[in-house]
Amino acid sequence: MEREPEISIRIFSDPHLLATVRGAIEGLAKCVGFHDKSRAMLTLAIDEALTNVIRHGYGDQTHGMIWVHMWRSADPRGLRIIIEDLGKATDPSKIKGRELDDVRPGGLGVHIIKETMNEAAWEPRPSGGMRLTLAKWLNAEELATSYPSPSNPEQSNS
Repeated sequence: MEREPEISIRIFSDPHLLATVRGAIEGLAKCVGFHDKSRAMLTLAIDEALTNVIRHGYGDQTHGMIWVHMWRSADPRGLRIIIEDLGKATDPSKIKGRELDDVRPGGLGVHIIKETMNEAAWEPRPSGGMRLTLAKWLNAEELATSYPSPSNPEQSNS
């Protein structure tokens, strides 16, 4: 991104800390103009992504570092989010959800992320770990009823 994130959070890979990130995502998504259902799905997708970092990148260890960077975008209107870690790197082509006809609890995080977000791209970080770049745009109804563009903060109602 060409500018600094509007919100950056650094947390340990402790599932108890995910509520803090969910709150930040929820608040920024509301500021951008996402409606309740979209905010809930966006927050769930980020929660699933972070849970996958904790489970697969850090093997459920609670002392790994995770960075979450968030930006409002003006064109198209929405959010960009980057999640970075120093956990075990994975070949992005191997990041897949389990088969949907395999009915059992868990394993749907990647499906939720791909279905919810407009963009989702995993890549190894040059210094180790992984980077997940996500984007979610407002839908037509949300655009029609949302706040002024974040590219002009003086117009903001927030």
